[in-house]
Amino acid sequence: MSTLFPALTGDPSPDRPALRFGERSLSYADLAAVSATVADRVRAVQRVAVWATPTLETAVGVVGVLLAGAAAVPLNPRSGEKELGHILRDSRPEIVLAGPGDELPGALAAIERYDVDVRPAPGGGRASDDRHDALAPALVVYTSGTTGPPKGAVIPRRALAATLDALADAWQWTGDDVLVHGLPLFHVHGLVLGILGPLRRGGAVRHVGRFTTGGVARELNDGATMLFGVPTMYHRIAEALRDEPALVKGLTAARLLVSGSAALPVHDHERIAAATGRRVIERYGMTETLMNTSVRADGEARAGTVGVPLPGVELRLVEEDGATPVTSHDGETVGEVQVRGDNLFTEYLNRPDATAAAFTDDGWFRTGDMAVREGDGYVRIVGRKATDLIKSGGYKIGAGEIENALLEHPGVREAAVTGEPDADLGERIVAWVVASDPQAPPRLEELAEHVARRLAPHKRPRVLRLLDALPRNDMGKIMKRTLGDHV
Repeated sequence: MSTLFPALTGDPSPDRPALRFGERSLSYADLAAVSATVADRVRAVQRVAVWATPTLETAVGVVGVLLAGAAAVPLNPRSGEKELGHILRDSRPEIVLAGPGDELPGALAAIERYDVDVRPAPGGGRASDDRHDALAPALVVYTSGTTGPPKGAVIPRRALAATLDALADAWQWTGDDVLVHGLPLFHVHGLVLGILGPLRRGGAVRHVGRFTTGGVARELNDGATMLFGVPTMYHRIAEALRDEPALVKGLTAARLLVSGSAALPVHDHERIAAATGRRVIERYGMTETLMNTSVRADGEARAGTVGVPLPGVELRLVEEDGATPVTSHDGETVGEVQVRGDNLFTEYLNRPDATAAAFTDDGWFRTGDMAVREGDGYVRIVGRKATDLIKSGGYKIGAGEIENALLEHPGVREAAVTGEPDADLGERIVAWVVASDPQAPPRLEELAEHVARRLAPHKRPRVLRLLDALPRNDMGKIMKRTLGDHV
């Protein structure tokens, strides 16, 4: 058993910065004191709900829960009444942590509320030793269900340590790094990587609140060394580079730019690299697995790939039977990603059936993601098995690579690709496109030719559907199952 936060539970420095949200900040000594108060309140509790706003209170609350050895259940403040009710009935938290001014919905009225106070008391206490069983639950994070209500992935303390230490190796992440981001704190990216990651290293995090390119530029020009974001954020950065010299300067000075949660289009990679000389690196993970792969800081930042498996992570591609390994690492043969390692969740809460279905008999987790692998081990995700694998004319085609190709066309601002039944091909490829100029949208013929030149003729779209905007969730991911509602 090892501590998750040695910089907190050892002899925390009174001056070393830990957390900053806007104008409010805490040193490691102050964070140790205020999180110890939370820990004392929840020490005998099994699960603690956290009203996960992008605030200092959320970060302190989660750290306090982890110090106590309890499990935090982050709640998305934008959850609908039905979804929130399901999460509360399923996880049965005994206490909900919130900020003093937070207005909580009625679904939380029956649960005891504890307001997190982030004001350090004079001579405040120190964080207690947080050595707990490595397999003890640390978080219960609810996945967005596509065929039913969300499932609560139980993430053990071991998985947090394994992922964050593997990323430290891959990204050369140290206590000297200062991370800036504007991600929500109810999911793995913003909370685990974006808050717990810096704290485990003994470094600092600055949360900019609502993401703006100006906020990012300000922090990067004030000593921040790393930036985490999602493709939507990097797209806005790429769009702003021409008119914001301070942004260019800040990005150029950054040590590491990381994108995740969805694929970053190649043309945004190239625009950022051309303006700053810095290449964005991508990584691949899930709620259930935390992080699986990443481009390494000392490796080649190859646009369109998510790098190589992290230390301690086993990764394989399998055929449609779910068991036969794909042995051809040629960058073209598609298989489902399966992973094993200490980074995995232990179960879906109260769902032994779903847990059993998620794993093979020998412990591989079925991600449902489709990928190809290069000869040097680099992995390229091409889509989800359920929505992005298209079987057309005898070929297995990943929608993701076609989407990237479409985004390289000057007439395309946004793109999604799906398959629909076809009597001859089995499935035909459908391109859903938001035009750069709605008054002069691209034609199907020119897009088909554009894709065929870059990929292969059998990957060209056969149908074009123009939209004003693509439906996206809070993380900027395209909700493909709802595309048909927008025709």
